This record gives sequence, C-alpha cells and structure tokens, in this order.
Amino acid sequence: MSKTIAIVASATVGLLIIGGVVATTVMAPADRFEACRTTRTAGTVGGPFTLVNAAGETVTDAQVITKPSLIYFGYTFCPDVCPLDVARNVEAVDILAEQGLEVQPVFISIDPERDTPEVVGDFAANMHPQMVGLTGSPEQVKAASQAYKTFYQKQDGDPDYYLVNHSTSSYLVFPDDGFVQFFSRALRPDQMAEQLECFLQV
Repeated sequence: MSKTIAIVASATVGLLIIGGVVATTVMAPADRFEACRTTRTAGTVGGPFTLVNAAGETVTDAQVITKPSLIYFGYTFCPDVCPLDVARNVEAVDILAEQGLEVQPVFISIDPERDTPEVVGDFAANMHPQMVGLTGSPEQVKAASQAYKTFYQKQDGDPDYYLVNHSTSSYLVFPDDGFVQFFSRALRPDQMAEQLECFLQV
C-alpha cells in the first residue's frame, strides 16, 4: 500500500516539474525598459520600411536606424505643429548630447507630393545638422506610417497650399530593440530629454 502511494507521489512530483518547465517556457521575456516606460501601446508598433533620403537614395530602416533614433512623421509645409514638435525634439537631442548621449533625430514626410528628397533634406538640415530627412512614393510613405500606426489625411483645398491632418507623437527606436516608446507633444524639451535618458542608460 505504501509502495503504491510512493509511486503516485513520484508521478505527481514529476508532473509538477514538467508543468513548471512548461510555465517557464511560455512566460514573456522580462521588459528591460519597464522602469522607464510612461506610455503603453496596443499591439506591435514599428517595423521595416523603405523610403528615400535627401540624396535621392532608397534606404531601409536598417540603414537609417543605426543608433538610437527619435522619429517624427510630419511635413515641411506644416505651418505650426511640425516645426514646433521637431524643434522640441532636437532641443532634447542637444540636451542629451551635452551629457554624452547620442540620439539621431529622424523626420519622415507624410506629404510625398510636395516633399521631394531635396525639400526634405533642406528642412532636416535647417532643423538640426544630424537630422535625417526621409520621403518616398505615396505607397512607401503609407507603409511606413502604417507600421508606426500614425495617421495622416490630406485636406481639400489649393493643390499647392493644402494642409495635412496628422498624428503628432515621436517614436524612440533602437537598432536592436526596434520601437521602444512614443512621446506626446505635451512634453517640454527637458522632460523629453529626461525620459529619453532613462532608456539610453538601461
């Protein structure tokens, strides 16, 4: 009788061990950025894209994001929001540079009709010497926007001076980790720099 109990007990322990192994293998990996996060996203954000740089060269995300990068989707004809947001981003980048931390500002146009490679290149160069300006065909721009779950919509009006409604978040992307965090336009440069620093120091 005691032998039967011992066999059952051994089998139970074995199942527990097997169950423990199974539970371990299905657990999600630890989030090394957890302590830095201030926003959450639903689903996957970011991913591969193919766009055109200021020199007219077709480039992929792997060629652009070779260091921590702060991506903003906007357009060069934007009368107010885009210039303010991009100026805030590059000021945060400069604050970090003073601390020896490097973040590359990236501007992706959502207005490929007017934002030629030259136009985007001039805009980026005027905003910051390290900024990468990207545009592309309507299909390329749409694919990049969809990857980052951004929104844009051309308004009706003058064919040369139309406006484009668009989302205004900025996206921190690492070469190895991909999308890490998005930031709202409500942040001041020093607040954004402080949050970026946390991710860069992990």
